[in-house]
Amino acid sequence: MFTGIVEEIGTVKETSRERLAFEAHNVLEGMKIGDSIAVNGVCLTVVSLENHSFSVNVMPETLRRTNLGGLCYGDQVNLERALLLGGRLGGHLVLGHVDETGEVLDVTSEETARIVRMSAPDKLTPYIVNRGFIAVDGVSLTIADLDDFSFVVSLVTHTRENTTLGKKRSGDIVNLEVDILAKYVENLKERKGRRLNAEFLREYGFLGGIDAG
Repeated sequence: MFTGIVEEIGTVKETSRERLAFEAHNVLEGMKIGDSIAVNGVCLTVVSLENHSFSVNVMPETLRRTNLGGLCYGDQVNLERALLLGGRLGGHLVLGHVDETGEVLDVTSEETARIVRMSAPDKLTPYIVNRGFIAVDGVSLTIADLDDFSFVVSLVTHTRENTTLGKKRSGDIVNLEVDILAKYVENLKERKGRRLNAEFLREYGFLGGIDAG
C-alpha cells in the first residue's frame, strides 16, 4: 500500500527483459530485499541491493501494461516505499496496481501552476470524478476537470520539482491507477442494480449522516 507521495526521483541504471535496476538514495534507507517499492506507481519487489542502487524483477505483463517497458538507461522514475502502519497518509490509498496507461495530450501554464490534460481509456472513465483522486505515475493528484475521454490535473511547483511529472510533454505515456474507493462503489452499485447517488453512498458508509439540527 502506498500514498502517492513520491519520496525521490530515481534513475534507470540497467534494463533487461526480466530485471530493472535504479540508482537511488533516500528510499534505500531501511530497505531490505523482499520489500515493496512503487516505481512510477507500479508495486515491485526489491530483489537485490547495492550501495546506491536496487534491482527489481519485472514480468512481461507488467512491461506490456505499464510504461516501465519503455524505460531506457538514464530515464528518471518516481519512487515511493510502502506505507508504514501508523504513518501519515498525505495523498490517498494507492495499491501500486496500474489499471491502464494514458497519454499526455496538452501542457499549459496558469500563473504558477502547470495544467496537464491526459487521455483516459473508456474502461476507467466511470471511476474518474471531478475533485476525486487519481495516481499518475505513482503521484497522488486531484482531478481538476474532465470530459468523456480525458481529465485535467494542476501541478503545483513542489510536484513539478520533486516528481517526473514536471518534465512531461505531449505524447508521453503515463501509468494510471484510479481510486480504489471508486471501484468499490461501482462494484456495489452493479451488484445492487441501483443508481449511484448520495443516498446509496450514505447507506454503504461512504458519506456521513446529515444532522437534522
